Amino acid sequence: MGKHLTTREEDYSKWYNELVVKADLAENSGVRGCMVIKPYGYAIWEKMQAELDSKFKATGHENAYFPIFIPKSYFSKEASHVDGFAKECAVVTHYRLKNAEDGSGIIVDPDAKLEEELIVRPTSETIIWDTYRKWVQSYRDLPILINQWANVVRWEMRTRLFLRTAEFLWQEGHTAHATKQEAIEEAEQMMNVYADFVENFMAIPVIKGTKSESERFAGALETYCIEALMQDGKALQAGTSHFLGQNFAKAFDVKFAAKDGKLDYVWATSWGVSTRLMGALVMTHSDDNGLVIPPNLAPNQVVIIPIYRNDEQYEAVCTEAELILKELRAKGIRVKFDKRDTQKPGWKFNEYELKGVPLRIAIGPKDIENKSVELARRDNLTKEIVSREGLDNTIDNLLKEIQNNLFEKALKHRNEHITEVNSFDEFKELLETKGGFLSAHWDGTPETEEQIKNLTKATIRCIPLDAKKESGVCVFSGKPSEKRVLFAKAY
Repeated sequence: MGKHLTTREEDYSKWYNELVVKADLAENSGVRGCMVIKPYGYAIWEKMQAELDSKFKATGHENAYFPIFIPKSYFSKEASHVDGFAKECAVVTHYRLKNAEDGSGIIVDPDAKLEEELIVRPTSETIIWDTYRKWVQSYRDLPILINQWANVVRWEMRTRLFLRTAEFLWQEGHTAHATKQEAIEEAEQMMNVYADFVENFMAIPVIKGTKSESERFAGALETYCIEALMQDGKALQAGTSHFLGQNFAKAFDVKFAAKDGKLDYVWATSWGVSTRLMGALVMTHSDDNGLVIPPNLAPNQVVIIPIYRNDEQYEAVCTEAELILKELRAKGIRVKFDKRDTQKPGWKFNEYELKGVPLRIAIGPKDIENKSVELARRDNLTKEIVSREGLDNTIDNLLKEIQNNLFEKALKHRNEHITEVNSFDEFKELLETKGGFLSAHWDGTPETEEQIKNLTKATIRCIPLDAKKESGVCVFSGKPSEKRVLFAKAY
């Protein structure tokens, strides 16, 4: 199955698209730009969701749900916000259909025009801050720490499964605070929560930083981000957390009485990650044989495949496999026993290799006799014969080793593709030949940033939080600069 994939070297984009479909993660739907997330893909998303939800609740956040429809007038209250999303908004103008009088079919009823158009949620700041006005009167009502799991619509013209679709799934946190410092600390905390999740659960190394002014979220005073690097040398924004200041509180008149009795506007944050992380997962770890899924995320961490020639062998092997299944599940390991007799073992090997199951156990009559099994690792495609005794501990340790190995491999690739550049000629050459993150001085002006983007398609992915102060000159303008930032082409 995996052998029919286009190779990454041949055409990385085609490889990605084929893999997402062939591995049963998702497919295009009848609605242009929208996707169907298939059960296997959704099971991986559920693992992400559960882990993140647990982290959010551990930091004091609660889940709620807000409407998918937002009155158009709400968007006009925060000027920079509407500018940021205006071109991507889907608009509901009517509320009824009817049969055409000439019998030609269903038409929109012209008499059912909405008094005010509704925007299909591209993000929820406006509807949520209108709601918070009713919830906040005094400092006793703060902080408000709310998250919602939802779908959003951004009318993209060029789409790609998981990476950029007209509708996608995500979570969005929206918090309200009594002080500026509390809000900044919240935004930074959530960036760190995301970094911890992506690195330790998804095995993807990230760089923490802030966005340049032109790359900030619409309406934010500061955007914190985690940036990852894919195998093809392009960057991917894996998560963002925004300090919104008092912009939305002022736009929606959300005030509170402080302890001294004075009225003040509350301070805000918002933060989110989406099903784009599924694309990051595929592009960071997978290979020309198919998906490679870190054990922490795998719906099935282990698959057991019986090897047999006749019904008698089948019964004996299945009995032993069921015992292994029970032992592994008792250890908390997610395991599947594939005892289908409609497919041969070789076909199953290919299927689970394509789907990225971290460990495969093959067991046949000789293995039972020798009190052993064959273990195949998906991360490095190695096989070994291991003792049946203590198999649960062997597998538990191997899964941890695989998780760590995937992170270290991705980290090595990322670090090898961070290159310091000091001239624009070098910048352009390395961007085309090596790719990755280019660490370069920038004069801090949006004009220079825009010119570099127009000439090379590279953008400032982040200003690293750990960037050292270092006197230099801008790689493009030659003007003074105090530190390097990271440029890259990006998804």
